[in-house]
Amino acid sequence: MSGDFRKAESGTELLARLEGRSSLKEIEPFLFADEGSPIHGDILEFHGPEGTGKTEMLYHLTARCILPKSEGGLEVEVLFIDTDYHFDMLRLVTILEHRLSQSTEDIIKHCLGRFFLVNCSSSNQLLITLYSLETMFCSHPSLCLFILDSLSAFYWIDRVNGGESLHLQEVTLKKCSKFMEKLVKEYHLVLFATTQTIMQKSSNSTERSSSLKLSCEEVDIDYRPYLCKSWQQIVNHRIFFSKHDNSESNNQMFSIVSCHLKSNNLIKRLFTIGESGIHFC
Repeated sequence: MSGDFRKAESGTELLARLEGRSSLKEIEPFLFADEGSPIHGDILEFHGPEGTGKTEMLYHLTARCILPKSEGGLEVEVLFIDTDYHFDMLRLVTILEHRLSQSTEDIIKHCLGRFFLVNCSSSNQLLITLYSLETMFCSHPSLCLFILDSLSAFYWIDRVNGGESLHLQEVTLKKCSKFMEKLVKEYHLVLFATTQTIMQKSSNSTERSSSLKLSCEEVDIDYRPYLCKSWQQIVNHRIFFSKHDNSESNNQMFSIVSCHLKSNNLIKRLFTIGESGIHFC
C-alpha cells in the first residue's frame, strides 16, 4: 500500500511533467544538423580538451534560454550544476548585457530569476543533489534546460577511492547517469553535460583514432570514452570541441563537430569567443 502511495502523482506534477515544458529545438541551430535539434528527453555531451570553449558555449545556451522572447530568447528556466567551481556569474551577465537592447539592472535581474545554480564537490554530493531535484522540476514547469559542467570532474578522485575495483570506481557515476536519464525522460527536459578529454593520443602514437565521415570530407576525431558505460549508453548527441588552427587571423578560432548518434548526421562549425559571447563563422 505504501509503495502505491509513493508512486501516486498529483495533478500539478503530471502537468509539470507532461505539458509544462517548452520546446528547445531553436536553442541554437548552428549546433545541429537538419532534424537534429534537441527534443524533450535528449541527453547531449560536449566533449573536448580544456580551453576549447565548452563552458563558454554553455553560457551562450543559458543566455539564449533566459532572455525574454522580445529580445530573441526562449524565456525558459535553466538549472546549472557546477562541479568544477568555475562558473562565472559576471561572464553570464556580460553576455546578457550585450544581447539586451536595454540592459537595465531590473531586466538583468528578471533574466537571472530564470537561472538556478548548484555547486557539487564530489560524485556522492552530485548523486544526493540529483535525488533532491524532482520536487524542483515538479514545481517549475518552465524549467526546460538542465546543464552539468562537468561530468568528468570527479573521475580521478573516484578512481583513487575505488581502489583496484572497477565496480567501486564507477558505482556512483553509474547511479548518477541512470537517475539523470530518469529525470530527463520523466520531466521532459534537455540535458547538456560536458566531459573533458583526459586521454590523448601522443604525437608519435601509431594507434588508430576515431574517424567520422562528414559529407564528402574526412573528419578525424581522437575520441576515447573513459566514463562508465551507463553514461555512454544514454547520450543521444555528442559535440566535439577543439581549437582551430588559423594563422590568417589574430582571433583564436574554435571548431565543433556535432554528431547525432542515432541518425549519424554530422556537421562542422567554426566559432570565435568575444566579449559578447559566441560568434559562429
